[in-house]
Amino acid sequence: MKLTAILAAALALVAIDARADIVVFKNGRTMSVKSCQLDADTAKMRLREGGEVTFPSSIIARVEPDEVPYPEDPAPFDSRDTREDAPVPLAQGKPLLVSDEVLATRPYADLISTIAAANQLDARLVHAVIEQESNYQARARSKKGARGLMQLMPDTARQYGVRNSYDPKSNLEAGVRHLKDLLSRLELPLALAAYNAGEGTIKRYGGLPPYAETQNYVRSILRRVGAPAGQSGTN
Repeated sequence: MKLTAILAAALALVAIDARADIVVFKNGRTMSVKSCQLDADTAKMRLREGGEVTFPSSIIARVEPDEVPYPEDPAPFDSRDTREDAPVPLAQGKPLLVSDEVLATRPYADLISTIAAANQLDARLVHAVIEQESNYQARARSKKGARGLMQLMPDTARQYGVRNSYDPKSNLEAGVRHLKDLLSRLELPLALAAYNAGEGTIKRYGGLPPYAETQNYVRSILRRVGAPAGQSGTN
């Protein structure tokens, strides 16, 4: 086999940064998706974890490019249903485990390990959250105003005394402490959902909210850390 063919086959197995869209609904909610196509009367969204959703375009205010690229993962595998749009429960899907050696080469790896250990959190979990939130971009800012590596919202930054959310050390310390605080009250899947959608949302729905964005967020991180749905995430 030619070298170019070998490289092409290898690259096909590696997660790549993919463009994404932010859908802004008329009720104020936003959702990050792979893509959103608007026709005269309908909108078609391609979800991050696979599958498509079609609904009336009248409920959408606008569609904007997502400022932060996210790694596009291989499609989840479920031996009982291999359709592309098959729903995958939180505890299922092929794990996307990365070796400790590879994690050690990621940006801010030493800082992440130090802060995670100080808070008795698994560094792999912190890496997974950072990868999902900002893809290690310290200057990342979302449409909602979340900033930095762990995408701190202004209220969260103030809660943990952060003056500059773009400072990697301050951002990581606050983000890890916030995640640790959530884990002290909630199981790992719900703590991740609360990190994404707010703890008030979890309380309002009495569990995982029916938001595709939040469910995909939780599922993606659980697959990255290879954690079952009931694991706590602490050391």
